[in-house]
Amino acid sequence: MATLNSSNTLSSTFYLTGIPGYEEFHHWISIPFCVLYLVGIMGNCTILHIVRTDPRLHKPMYYFLAMLSLTDMGMSMPTMISLFRVLWSISREIQFNICVVQMFFIHTFSFTESSVLLAMAFDRYVAICHPLRYATVLTPRLIAKIGIVALLRSAFAMIPLLVRLAFFPFCHSHTLSHSYCLHQDMISLACADTKFNVIYGLVLITVLWGMDSLGIFVSYMCILQSILRIASREGRLKALNTCASHICAVLILYVPMIGLSIVHRFAKHSSPLIHIFMAHVYLLVPPVLNPIIYSVKTKQIRQGVLHMLFPTKVSSTVM
Repeated sequence: MATLNSSNTLSSTFYLTGIPGYEEFHHWISIPFCVLYLVGIMGNCTILHIVRTDPRLHKPMYYFLAMLSLTDMGMSMPTMISLFRVLWSISREIQFNICVVQMFFIHTFSFTESSVLLAMAFDRYVAICHPLRYATVLTPRLIAKIGIVALLRSAFAMIPLLVRLAFFPFCHSHTLSHSYCLHQDMISLACADTKFNVIYGLVLITVLWGMDSLGIFVSYMCILQSILRIASREGRLKALNTCASHICAVLILYVPMIGLSIVHRFAKHSSPLIHIFMAHVYLLVPPVLNPIIYSVKTKQIRQGVLHMLFPTKVSSTVM
Protein backbone atom coordinates (compact mmCIF):
# COMPACT_ATOMS: atom_id res chain seq x y z
CA MET A 1 0.00 0.00 0.00
CA ALA A 2 1.41 3.37 -0.99
CA THR A 3 2.45 5.82 1.71
CA LEU A 4 -0.49 8.08 2.48
CA ASN A 5 -0.14 11.84 2.34
CA SER A 6 -0.82 13.36 5.74
CA SER A 7 -1.85 16.72 4.37
CA ASN A 8 -5.47 17.76 4.65
CA THR A 9 -6.74 17.85 1.07
CA LEU A 10 -10.02 16.88 -0.54
CA SER A 11 -8.14 14.38 -2.73
CA SER A 12 -7.03 12.29 0.28
CA THR A 13 -7.59 8.60 -0.31
CA PHE A 14 -9.25 6.38 2.26
CA TYR A 15 -9.54 2.62 2.33
CA LEU A 16 -12.78 0.77 2.94
CA THR A 17 -13.05 -2.51 4.86
CA GLY A 18 -15.12 -5.55 3.96
CA ILE A 19 -15.59 -8.36 6.48
CA PRO A 20 -12.30 -8.65 8.41
CA GLY A 21 -10.94 -12.19 8.57
CA TYR A 22 -13.24 -13.42 5.80
CA GLU A 23 -11.62 -11.77 2.78
CA GLU A 24 -11.35 -15.07 0.89
CA PHE A 25 -15.14 -15.49 1.17
CA HIS A 26 -16.06 -11.96 0.06
CA HIS A 27 -17.43 -13.14 -3.28
CA TRP A 28 -19.76 -15.59 -1.51
CA ILE A 29 -20.71 -13.05 1.14
CA SER A 30 -21.75 -10.65 -1.64
CA ILE A 31 -24.57 -13.03 -2.69
CA PRO A 32 -26.88 -12.42 0.33
CA PHE A 33 -26.11 -8.71 0.07
CA CYS A 34 -27.15 -8.79 -3.60
CA VAL A 35 -30.39 -10.51 -2.62
CA LEU A 36 -31.11 -7.97 0.15
CA TYR A 37 -30.44 -4.97 -2.09
CA LEU A 38 -32.53 -6.49 -4.89
CA VAL A 39 -35.46 -7.21 -2.53
CA GLY A 40 -35.22 -3.71 -1.04
CA ILE A 41 -35.10 -1.92 -4.40
CA MET A 42 -37.87 -4.00 -5.98
CA GLY A 43 -40.07 -3.76 -2.89
CA ASN A 44 -39.80 0.00 -2.54
CA CYS A 45 -40.15 0.61 -6.28
CA THR A 46 -43.28 -1.57 -6.22
CA ILE A 47 -44.76 0.52 -3.40
CA LEU A 48 -43.98 3.74 -5.29
CA HIS A 49 -45.50 2.38 -8.52
CA ILE A 50 -48.69 1.18 -6.82
CA VAL A 51 -49.22 4.47 -4.96
CA ARG A 52 -48.58 6.48 -8.14
CA THR A 53 -50.81 4.46 -10.48
CA ASP A 54 -53.76 3.52 -8.24
CA PRO A 55 -56.13 6.49 -7.75
CA ARG A 56 -57.63 4.79 -4.68
CA LEU A 57 -54.28 5.20 -2.93
CA HIS A 58 -54.02 8.95 -3.51
CA LYS A 59 -54.57 9.54 0.20
CA PRO A 60 -52.33 10.95 2.97
CA MET A 61 -51.42 7.57 4.47
CA TYR A 62 -50.11 6.25 1.15
CA TYR A 63 -48.33 9.48 0.25
CA PHE A 64 -46.39 9.16 3.51
CA LEU A 65 -45.72 5.50 2.71
CA ALA A 66 -44.25 6.59 -0.65
CA MET A 67 -42.01 9.07 1.24
CA LEU A 68 -40.89 6.22 3.50
CA SER A 69 -39.95 4.13 0.46
CA LEU A 70 -37.96 7.03 -1.02
CA THR A 71 -36.06 7.65 2.21
CA ASP A 72 -35.39 3.90 2.61
CA MET A 73 -33.75 3.82 -0.81
CA GLY A 74 -31.96 7.12 -0.20
CA MET A 75 -30.41 5.72 2.98
CA SER A 76 -29.29 2.35 1.57
CA MET A 77 -28.50 2.96 -2.11
CA PRO A 78 -25.40 5.20 -1.55
CA THR A 79 -23.68 2.26 0.17
CA MET A 80 -24.32 -0.27 -2.60
CA ILE A 81 -21.56 0.65 -5.06
CA SER A 82 -18.78 0.96 -2.48
CA LEU A 83 -19.87 -2.25 -0.72
CA PHE A 84 -19.74 -4.36 -3.88
CA ARG A 85 -16.49 -2.74 -5.01
CA VAL A 86 -14.95 -4.07 -1.80
CA LEU A 87 -16.64 -7.49 -1.79
CA TRP A 88 -15.85 -8.10 -5.47
CA SER A 89 -12.21 -7.01 -4.96
CA ILE A 90 -12.53 -4.18 -7.49
CA SER A 91 -11.12 -1.47 -5.24
CA ARG A 92 -11.02 -0.52 -1.59
CA GLU A 93 -10.10 3.09 -2.31
CA ILE A 94 -12.49 5.99 -1.91
CA GLN A 95 -11.66 9.67 -2.30
CA PHE A 96 -12.39 12.07 0.55
CA ASN A 97 -14.90 14.16 -1.41
CA ILE A 98 -16.84 11.05 -2.53
CA CYS A 99 -16.75 9.80 1.05
CA VAL A 100 -18.26 13.05 2.31
CA VAL A 101 -21.04 12.93 -0.31
CA GLN A 102 -21.84 9.33 0.61
CA MET A 103 -21.86 10.24 4.29
CA PHE A 104 -24.17 13.18 3.60
CA PHE A 105 -26.77 10.99 1.87
CA ILE A 106 -26.65 8.20 4.47
CA HIS A 107 -27.06 10.48 7.50
CA THR A 108 -29.46 12.94 5.84
CA PHE A 109 -31.90 10.24 4.75
CA SER A 110 -31.54 8.51 8.12
CA PHE A 111 -32.74 11.66 9.89
CA THR A 112 -35.37 12.22 7.19
CA GLU A 113 -36.78 8.71 7.68
CA SER A 114 -37.24 9.45 11.37
CA SER A 115 -39.17 12.62 10.45
CA VAL A 116 -41.33 10.71 7.96
CA LEU A 117 -42.21 8.18 10.66
CA LEU A 118 -43.26 11.09 12.89
CA ALA A 119 -45.46 12.42 10.06
CA MET A 120 -46.99 8.96 9.65
CA ALA A 121 -47.73 8.86 13.40
CA PHE A 122 -49.48 12.22 13.06
CA ASP A 123 -51.43 10.80 10.11
CA ARG A 124 -52.64 7.88 12.27
CA TYR A 125 -53.49 10.28 15.11
CA VAL A 126 -55.70 12.44 12.88
CA ALA A 127 -57.30 9.39 11.20
CA ILE A 128 -58.26 7.76 14.52
CA CYS A 129 -58.80 10.71 16.86
CA HIS A 130 -60.30 13.20 14.36
CA PRO A 131 -61.61 11.12 11.43
CA LEU A 132 -64.07 13.77 10.23
CA ARG A 133 -61.26 16.33 9.84
CA TYR A 134 -58.80 13.89 8.20
CA ALA A 135 -59.20 15.09 4.61
CA THR A 136 -59.25 18.78 5.53
CA VAL A 137 -56.22 18.64 7.84
CA LEU A 138 -53.88 16.47 5.77
CA THR A 139 -54.18 18.14 2.38
CA PRO A 140 -51.77 17.29 -0.48
CA ARG A 141 -50.23 20.75 -0.07
CA LEU A 142 -49.50 20.17 3.62
CA ILE A 143 -48.11 16.68 2.93
CA ALA A 144 -45.72 18.10 0.31
CA LYS A 145 -44.57 20.79 2.77
CA ILE A 146 -43.96 18.15 5.47
CA GLY A 147 -41.80 16.12 3.09
CA ILE A 148 -39.76 19.13 1.97
CA VAL A 149 -39.25 20.41 5.53
CA ALA A 150 -38.20 16.94 6.74
CA LEU A 151 -35.57 16.67 4.00
CA LEU A 152 -34.25 20.23 4.37
CA ARG A 153 -34.09 19.98 8.16
CA SER A 154 -31.95 16.85 7.94
CA ALA A 155 -29.73 18.19 5.15
CA PHE A 156 -28.96 21.54 6.75
CA ALA A 157 -28.31 19.88 10.12
CA MET A 158 -25.53 17.76 8.55
CA ILE A 159 -23.67 20.61 6.83
CA PRO A 160 -21.64 21.89 9.87
CA LEU A 161 -20.34 18.39 10.61
CA LEU A 162 -19.22 17.75 7.04
CA VAL A 163 -17.70 21.20 6.58
CA ARG A 164 -15.59 20.69 9.70
CA LEU A 165 -14.28 17.39 8.30
CA ALA A 166 -12.65 19.27 5.42
CA PHE A 167 -10.32 21.01 7.88
CA PHE A 168 -9.21 17.91 9.78
CA PRO A 169 -5.76 16.40 9.09
CA PHE A 170 -5.79 12.62 8.74
CA CYS A 171 -2.16 11.89 9.48
CA HIS A 172 -2.46 8.34 10.79
CA SER A 173 -4.45 5.43 9.39
CA HIS A 174 -6.76 6.11 6.44
CA THR A 175 -8.51 2.75 6.80
CA LEU A 176 -12.21 2.97 7.59
CA SER A 177 -13.91 0.20 9.54
CA HIS A 178 -16.86 -0.20 7.12
CA SER A 179 -17.40 -0.63 3.39
CA TYR A 180 -18.91 2.87 3.27
CA CYS A 181 -18.35 6.19 5.05
CA LEU A 182 -19.93 7.08 8.37
CA HIS A 183 -19.27 10.27 10.33
CA GLN A 184 -18.35 8.42 13.55
CA ASP A 185 -15.82 6.37 11.59
CA MET A 186 -14.19 9.39 9.93
CA ILE A 187 -13.67 11.51 13.04
CA SER A 188 -12.03 8.57 14.82
CA LEU A 189 -9.22 8.78 12.23
CA ALA A 190 -8.64 12.54 12.53
CA CYS A 191 -5.53 13.65 14.42
CA ALA A 192 -7.11 16.91 15.57
CA ASP A 193 -9.53 18.21 18.17
CA THR A 194 -12.85 16.63 17.16
CA LYS A 195 -14.73 17.81 20.25
CA PHE A 196 -17.10 20.01 18.20
CA ASN A 197 -18.06 17.12 15.90
CA VAL A 198 -18.57 14.73 18.80
CA ILE A 199 -20.70 17.14 20.84
CA TYR A 200 -22.61 18.49 17.83
CA GLY A 201 -23.26 14.94 16.63
CA LEU A 202 -24.64 13.91 20.03
CA VAL A 203 -26.80 17.05 20.21
CA LEU A 204 -28.05 16.42 16.67
CA ILE A 205 -29.05 12.84 17.45
CA THR A 206 -30.66 13.85 20.75
CA VAL A 207 -32.61 16.77 19.26
CA LEU A 208 -33.72 15.30 15.92
CA TRP A 209 -34.27 11.66 16.83
CA GLY A 210 -35.34 12.66 20.35
CA MET A 211 -37.99 15.10 19.12
CA ASP A 212 -39.24 12.65 16.50
CA SER A 213 -39.46 9.72 18.91
CA LEU A 214 -41.15 11.91 21.54
CA GLY A 215 -43.68 13.08 18.93
CA ILE A 216 -44.37 9.47 17.90
CA PHE A 217 -44.79 8.46 21.56
CA VAL A 218 -47.22 11.34 22.31
CA SER A 219 -49.20 10.56 19.13
CA TYR A 220 -49.66 6.95 20.19
CA MET A 221 -50.63 7.91 23.73
CA CYS A 222 -53.45 10.02 22.24
CA ILE A 223 -54.34 7.21 19.81
CA LEU A 224 -54.46 4.68 22.66
CA GLN A 225 -56.77 6.90 24.69
CA SER A 226 -59.07 7.28 21.70
CA ILE A 227 -59.06 3.53 20.99
CA LEU A 228 -59.91 2.66 24.61
CA ARG A 229 -63.04 4.80 24.28
CA ILE A 230 -64.33 2.63 21.42
CA ALA A 231 -67.14 0.44 22.75
CA SER A 232 -66.76 -2.71 20.65
CA ARG A 233 -63.78 -5.05 20.83
CA GLU A 234 -63.84 -5.42 17.03
CA GLY A 235 -63.66 -1.65 16.63
CA ARG A 236 -60.65 -1.42 18.94
CA LEU A 237 -58.84 -4.21 17.13
CA LYS A 238 -59.57 -2.64 13.73
CA ALA A 239 -58.20 0.72 14.89
CA LEU A 240 -55.08 -0.91 16.34
CA ASN A 241 -54.55 -2.91 13.16
CA THR A 242 -54.31 0.30 11.11
CA CYS A 243 -51.29 1.26 13.28
CA ALA A 244 -49.53 -2.14 13.25
CA SER A 245 -47.46 -1.55 10.11
CA HIS A 246 -46.30 1.87 11.30
CA ILE A 247 -45.32 0.54 14.74
CA CYS A 248 -43.24 -2.17 13.04
CA ALA A 249 -41.57 0.46 10.81
CA VAL A 250 -40.70 2.55 13.88
CA LEU A 251 -39.14 -0.44 15.67
CA ILE A 252 -37.26 -1.51 12.53
CA LEU A 253 -35.58 1.90 12.30
CA TYR A 254 -35.05 2.83 15.93
CA VAL A 255 -33.87 -0.50 17.42
CA PRO A 256 -30.88 -0.93 15.02
CA MET A 257 -30.21 2.83 15.22
CA ILE A 258 -29.98 2.76 19.00
CA GLY A 259 -27.91 -0.44 18.88
CA LEU A 260 -25.44 1.07 16.41
CA SER A 261 -25.10 4.26 18.48
CA ILE A 262 -24.45 2.25 21.66
CA VAL A 263 -21.82 0.13 19.92
CA HIS A 264 -20.01 3.20 18.54
CA ARG A 265 -20.11 5.10 21.84
CA PHE A 266 -19.56 2.40 24.45
CA ALA A 267 -18.11 -0.66 22.69
CA LYS A 268 -15.28 0.85 20.68
CA HIS A 269 -12.91 -1.99 21.53
CA SER A 270 -15.32 -4.81 20.77
CA SER A 271 -14.94 -7.09 17.77
CA PRO A 272 -15.05 -5.21 14.40
CA LEU A 273 -17.59 -7.78 13.22
CA ILE A 274 -20.11 -6.43 15.75
CA HIS A 275 -19.72 -2.87 14.40
CA ILE A 276 -20.00 -4.07 10.80
CA PHE A 277 -23.01 -6.29 11.51
CA MET A 278 -24.90 -3.52 13.33
CA ALA A 279 -24.17 -1.00 10.58
CA HIS A 280 -25.45 -3.34 7.86
CA VAL A 281 -28.58 -4.17 9.89
CA TYR A 282 -29.26 -0.46 10.37
CA LEU A 283 -28.91 0.38 6.67
CA LEU A 284 -30.39 -2.73 5.03
CA VAL A 285 -33.16 -4.04 7.29
CA PRO A 286 -35.60 -1.07 7.01
CA PRO A 287 -35.55 -0.93 3.15
CA VAL A 288 -36.04 -4.69 2.95
CA LEU A 289 -38.68 -5.22 5.65
CA ASN A 290 -40.83 -2.07 5.34
CA PRO A 291 -42.29 -2.94 1.89
CA ILE A 292 -42.89 -6.53 3.02
CA ILE A 293 -44.67 -5.46 6.22
CA TYR A 294 -46.88 -2.91 4.46
CA SER A 295 -47.68 -5.38 1.68
CA VAL A 296 -48.74 -8.02 4.21
CA LYS A 297 -50.55 -5.79 6.72
CA THR A 298 -52.18 -3.22 4.41
CA LYS A 299 -55.03 -4.60 2.30
CA GLN A 300 -54.87 -1.92 -0.42
CA ILE A 301 -51.11 -2.37 -0.93
CA ARG A 302 -51.51 -6.14 -0.94
CA GLN A 303 -54.21 -5.89 -3.59
CA GLY A 304 -51.99 -3.58 -5.65
CA VAL A 305 -49.12 -6.07 -5.52
CA LEU A 306 -51.43 -8.95 -6.51
CA HIS A 307 -52.83 -6.84 -9.37
CA MET A 308 -49.30 -6.28 -10.67
CA LEU A 309 -48.48 -9.98 -10.50
CA PHE A 310 -51.84 -11.43 -11.62
CA PRO A 311 -53.77 -8.60 -13.32
CA THR A 312 -56.39 -10.82 -14.97
CA LYS A 313 -57.22 -12.92 -11.90
CA VAL A 314 -57.44 -9.92 -9.56
CA SER A 315 -59.61 -7.93 -11.99
CA SER A 316 -62.04 -10.82 -12.40
CA THR A 317 -62.17 -11.31 -8.60
CA VAL A 318 -62.95 -7.61 -8.01
CA MET A 319 -65.68 -7.72 -10.66
